[in-house]
Amino acid sequence: MNPKIRVAVAAVVLLAGAGAWWVWGRGPARDAALSGYIEGEALYLSSSTAGAVSSVSVTRGQRVTAGQPLFALDAAPLAAQRDQAAAALAEAQARLDDARKGQRPQELAVTDAQRAAAEAAVRQAQAEYNRIAPLVKQGIYAPARLDTVRAARDSAVANLNAVTSQRAAQTLGARPDAVRAAEAQVQQARDALAAAQAQLDRTGPRAPADARVEQVFFQAGEWAAANQPVVSLIPDDRVKVRFFVPQKDLSRYAIGRRITLRCDGCASGLSATIDYVSPRPEFTPPIIYSRDSRDRLVFLVEARPNAPRALAPGQPVDVTPPGDAP
Repeated sequence: MNPKIRVAVAAVVLLAGAGAWWVWGRGPARDAALSGYIEGEALYLSSSTAGAVSSVSVTRGQRVTAGQPLFALDAAPLAAQRDQAAAALAEAQARLDDARKGQRPQELAVTDAQRAAAEAAVRQAQAEYNRIAPLVKQGIYAPARLDTVRAARDSAVANLNAVTSQRAAQTLGARPDAVRAAEAQVQQARDALAAAQAQLDRTGPRAPADARVEQVFFQAGEWAAANQPVVSLIPDDRVKVRFFVPQKDLSRYAIGRRITLRCDGCASGLSATIDYVSPRPEFTPPIIYSRDSRDRLVFLVEARPNAPRALAPGQPVDVTPPGDAP
C-alpha cells in the first residue's frame, strides 16, 4: 500500500477514535455536570460611634474563629460614660436600700429612752391615783382631787401609747410609693449602665462565627466614622454554591437534596445541600463558567457546601445532579 495512503488511513482512524472517546467517554460526564461557582456573602463589621482606630487584630485573608477580637476604637470617652452610669446605679441602689430600712439604731435609742420615761410617768401617775382614791372615799380629800389624779394618769398612759407607736413606725421603711419610686430609679440607672456598656462593647467587635477576613478598610491611627465598616468577613455559613439549571431539569433540584461538587485542585467527596431555588427563570446567567452551550432558560439554584473552608469565593465548580450523584 502506498505509504501516503497508509498515513491518511491511520489519521482517519485516530480521529474517529478520538471522536468516539469524546462522545462516549467524556461527553456524557460533561453533559451531566452543571457549571457553577462559589459565592461568599460578606459581613461588614463597624462601630456605632465614630473614633480613632486604636488597634486592628486581623489581616486580609486570615481565618478567625467565633469570638475572636477584630479591631478596637479609642474607647476612653465611652468608658468614662460607662463608669458614670455605674456610679449613678450605685447611688440609686443606696437610696433604695435606705428607703427600705427604718431609722438608725442611735435614733431608735432616743425613742426607747422616751418610752422608758413615759412608762415611769404612767407608774407614778397610777401610784398617785391608787393613793388618792381611798382617801376620797373616806372624805379626806374632795372628789375634785381624784379627778385631777385620774386625768394625770390617763395623760401619762396616752403619752406612753404615742411613744410606743412612734417607736414601731421608726422600724418601718419609707412609704410604699416612695419605695416604688426608688425601685424605678434603680431600674432606670441599670438600663443606662447596660446601654453604656453595650455601646462600649461595640467599639471592639468580635467575630460572630468562624470566617475568613475578606478586607481590612482601616489601620490603627485612622479615623473611622460611625457605622462605617472597618473589617469585612466571609463567614463559613455564608459560603454557598450558585449554579443554573435548565428548566427541563428543574424538578430534580428540590430544596434539601444533596449534590456533589468537583473543582480544580479540590479534594474529592465535596457535597452541598440545596437551600434555595429561584422562583423565576433567567435567560442569561450573570456569571457562568462553561465550555459548552446551555439552555437559554435557566433557574438559579443555591446550595450550602459541607466543607466551606475548602472552597474560595469566585472559584468555578462542576455540579453533579442529584440523580447522578454517587
